[in-house]
Amino acid sequence: MNSSVNCCSGLAGLALCLGLATGCSVGPNYHPPKLAAPPTWSAPLAGGETNGQVAALTWWKDFNDPRLNSIVDRVVRSNLDLTLASARVREARAQYRIVAARLGPSVGASGSYARQKQSENQPIIGSLPLPDNIPFENNVYQAGFDAAWEIDVFGGTRRAAEAGKAEVAAAEFGLQHVWITLVSEAARDYVQLRGHQEQLAIARKNMTAQQEALAITRDRFKNGLTTDLDVQQAATLLATTRSEIPILEARIESSIHRLSILIGQPPGALRQELSPPSPVPVASSGVPVGLPSELLLRRPDIQKAERQLAAATARIGVATADLFPKFSLTGVAGFQSVSASDWFTQGSSYWSVGPTVQWRLFDSGRIRANIRLQDTRQEQALAAYEQTALNAFEEVENSLVAYAKEQERQRALEDAVRSSADSLHLANQLYTNGLASFLNVLDAERSLYRAEEALAHSRSVVTQDLIALYKALGGGWESRLAGEIAVAGDTRAGSRP
Repeated sequence: MNSSVNCCSGLAGLALCLGLATGCSVGPNYHPPKLAAPPTWSAPLAGGETNGQVAALTWWKDFNDPRLNSIVDRVVRSNLDLTLASARVREARAQYRIVAARLGPSVGASGSYARQKQSENQPIIGSLPLPDNIPFENNVYQAGFDAAWEIDVFGGTRRAAEAGKAEVAAAEFGLQHVWITLVSEAARDYVQLRGHQEQLAIARKNMTAQQEALAITRDRFKNGLTTDLDVQQAATLLATTRSEIPILEARIESSIHRLSILIGQPPGALRQELSPPSPVPVASSGVPVGLPSELLLRRPDIQKAERQLAAATARIGVATADLFPKFSLTGVAGFQSVSASDWFTQGSSYWSVGPTVQWRLFDSGRIRANIRLQDTRQEQALAAYEQTALNAFEEVENSLVAYAKEQERQRALEDAVRSSADSLHLANQLYTNGLASFLNVLDAERSLYRAEEALAHSRSVVTQDLIALYKALGGGWESRLAGEIAVAGDTRAGSRP
C-alpha cells in the first residue's frame, strides 16, 4: 500500500473531479491483507478435541453447573469493564456520525436586535457636510439564514468517514473480546475456587487422620510399644498439614473476592453463596476446534486489529487531501432594517451566494510530514495485525498441548493415589504387627496426602485448560450475544446508539 493519488492527478483529473464533485478519493484503497494460516494444528488432538466446526454458543453450560451459569449471567449483565467497552462502542459510533455529517451542507439561522449609535466623526462621513437630521442613533433589526457546503472533491472527508466506520467495527470487536475474556475469567476463577475447596477438604481429612494417628502413637508410647521419636514425627506431620490450611482458606477468599468484583459487586458479596464446597465442574462433551484458517474470522481481537489497519489506511487519504484545494458553496440571506415596521419587506432583504476556494500553498512541509506519519502508523497497524494473528495461533496450539498433557498427568495421579492408599494400608498393618517402623507409616501418609492434593489440583487445572482452549478459539460464535450486550450497555447508560 502507498499514499499515491488514485485519481484527480494533474489538470485533467482536477477538471474531472470538479465536474463530478464526488466519486474521487485520494490515498490508497484498502484491501485486507492475506495471512497464511497453517492447514492444520501442529499439536495432536489428544485431549478429546475434534476437527468439527466450532458452533457452541454457550460453552460454559457444558459443565452442567447451575452456579457457574448464574455467575456468568451476572457478569454479562453487571460487569463494569463490559459497561466501559459498551460505552467505547457508542463513542465510536457518535464520532463516526460527526465525521459523516461533514459530507452534507450546514444551515443556520440567526436573529438579533440592537440599539446603536454611530460615530459622527468617523472617517469619510465625518469629513463631509451633513444635514443635522441624519440619525446616528437608531435600532437595528436583523434576521436571516446562512448555509455552507464543502464539496468533497478529493475525498478527504469520505476517507475520514471510512476511517470512522472502521473504528466503529474495531470497537464492536473490542467489545466481543472483552466479553469473551470476562466470561473465561469468571469460569476460570470459579473452577479455581472449587479446586481450592477440594484441596482444603483433603487437607482437613488428612489432618483428622493424622490426629488419630498421633493419638494412637501416644497410647503406644505410654504402653512402651514405641518411642517418643515416633510421637514427635507424627506431631510434626500433623503440624505441617495444619499449616497449609490457612493458605488454602486465603486462596478461597481471594477467588470469592475476584468473582464478586467480576459481577460488579463488593468483594464479599458472594461469600455466603460460594462458601459451601462444590465439586470441580467437568465438561460433558468434546471440543470442536475447527481449522486454523477459521480462527482469523472467529477471533475478535484479530478482527479488531484488521479494522484498525483499515482505519489507518483511510487516514492516509485524509492527510493526502490536504495537498489539494478545498471547494465550498456558501450563501447568506435575510432581512435588515432600522424599523420593525418594514423589517420583513422586500426593501429590507439581502442575500449573497457563491463558491469559495481555499488552497494552502506553503506550510513548511507539514502536510507531507503528516502523510508520512500516517504511512508509518499504517505500517504499525499492519505489523500489529500480523502479530495478533500469530499470537492467536500460538495460544490455541499451547492450549491444545496443555489440555491434553494435563489429562495424562491426571490419569497418572489417579494411579498414584490408589498406590499410595494401598501403601498406607500395608504400612499400618506392618507397624501394628511390629514388622515395620513408624517412619514407613509417616512416609506413606505424606505420600498419600501429596498425591491426593496433586490430583485435586490437576482436576482443577484440566478444566481451567479447557476454558483457556475455549477462549483461545476466539468465540466468534458469540457475535450475536455481543450485540445483545451492546444494547444492554446502552440501556445501563440511559441512551441508545
